[in-house]
Amino acid sequence: MRINIILTGLFLCVCSTGCLKEVSPSDAITSETLITTPDGLKNAVNGSYSLFKDHVSFNGTVDVGLMYLRNYYHLSDFSSDDITCGQVTTDPLWYSFTLTHSPAQSNTRFFWYISYKIINNSNAVIEAGEKISNPDAATQQLIGESYFLRAFCHFNLVRLFAKPYSQDPAAAGIILRTSLSDPSQKKRATVAEVYDAVIADAEKAATLMNQSRGVSYANKEAAWALLSRVYLYKEDNAKAIAAADKVISSGKFSLTDAITFPQLFRNAQGSTETIFCIAFTPVDDYGKNGSVASMLYSDGNSGWGEEFASSSLRDVMAAHPEDVRWSYISPRKDAGGNVVKMNGIETYYITKYSFQGGSPTLSSPVMFRLAEVYLNRAEAKAKSNMTPAALDDVDEIRKKRGLTASLYNKQLPAGRTVLDVVLQERRMELAFEGHRNFDVYRNKLSMNRTYWGYHLAGLQETDVDLSKAPVGYTNMVVNWNSPRTIFYIPVDEIQANPLCTQNP
Repeated sequence: MRINIILTGLFLCVCSTGCLKEVSPSDAITSETLITTPDGLKNAVNGSYSLFKDHVSFNGTVDVGLMYLRNYYHLSDFSSDDITCGQVTTDPLWYSFTLTHSPAQSNTRFFWYISYKIINNSNAVIEAGEKISNPDAATQQLIGESYFLRAFCHFNLVRLFAKPYSQDPAAAGIILRTSLSDPSQKKRATVAEVYDAVIADAEKAATLMNQSRGVSYANKEAAWALLSRVYLYKEDNAKAIAAADKVISSGKFSLTDAITFPQLFRNAQGSTETIFCIAFTPVDDYGKNGSVASMLYSDGNSGWGEEFASSSLRDVMAAHPEDVRWSYISPRKDAGGNVVKMNGIETYYITKYSFQGGSPTLSSPVMFRLAEVYLNRAEAKAKSNMTPAALDDVDEIRKKRGLTASLYNKQLPAGRTVLDVVLQERRMELAFEGHRNFDVYRNKLSMNRTYWGYHLAGLQETDVDLSKAPVGYTNMVVNWNSPRTIFYIPVDEIQANPLCTQNP
């Protein structure tokens, strides 16, 4: 049950190591013995996918608030300017909004734990599979999927727990786990070393995956899409363009149009735009407690619905009410047609994670889709002085979102840079999908959250006019070099692995 205050004693307990039942380093999550047969490997790989969505026992208990995807969106999106916090909560998502991070907060601890569990499971499959002489294409596919999952998890970890490559490639990254024989005590690799490992794994994955099992599993194009993202973050623009070209020219995917886009996320597994998603079934519908949707939407019974689309994002989108991307922002209105407010904040629910099979709390979250790949290429072209080509890629998106009368047609608007145009399009297109924070800080921009919401320290519910800039409010503008743009390494790793240094 949610409450509207944070109990000091609970906070101190969470932030102190004395309340932790156990601590384990990142190598302590061991895989079960694999049966080195095709069926055994397949079961092991499928088990890795399940770890993205399962409520796995952690620290001796199963907590419905702890799940890879749910916690990923906490950490990636909730401190951005796209989402507003509607009230104070004891859920650790609060620390993302307020930037009051702790090495002992449960969502970062679980995310670190479950990420390395997936990585170690993938290592087990890779090592077992590569002992099979003359593996057939199906076995190679499974090994390739494991390389992809290892790359994907390492990359998400380095994005959340280390500085962006563009800020400092020599900075401390995360612990690379690429073998079951890795020592338990191991220092953090540099950001550059992590990127090199991710790229090597993704490239290896692409060469092995030649028998796609569908978009609910990794595939060759997903590996290329990951590479387009990684190279973009690395600012290796030529390679980002080349990787994106491979996905787009494969001909296996197409952008949804203005009619079908509003159904994309509720039908992720069947959409022409989905490259890779985490498949949820009705059995995986966690309802009000534990689903991604429960944080962002409520029909009155289905979820908490305490996190809303921000006024900042809605202001950006306001120029084009015909834009079908509005379909994922749903205002809660009273009988008179007025938008209902919670604690002075307009209630604009987010529905990207709702309505699969009609359920308000079920979806199959999309990890990679074609629109992002176009926008990865557009940004890389923008940074390569290829302005008309970058605008063409942006227009490919806009004309599929109901904006055929508002295309750029190779012409840059007065007073704007091509990077401005691309980043704004990324913000609208990829909103709530875990991109915004990274897009801002890797481009050395500041996050402007000068709007009403419970991300503001010192907030008074009666002082809703932020134009007066009340004394005591913090976290309105977050500079790109703030240490709070990344998270502390979890206390589990620090205590059990003295070679692992903490973030400042």
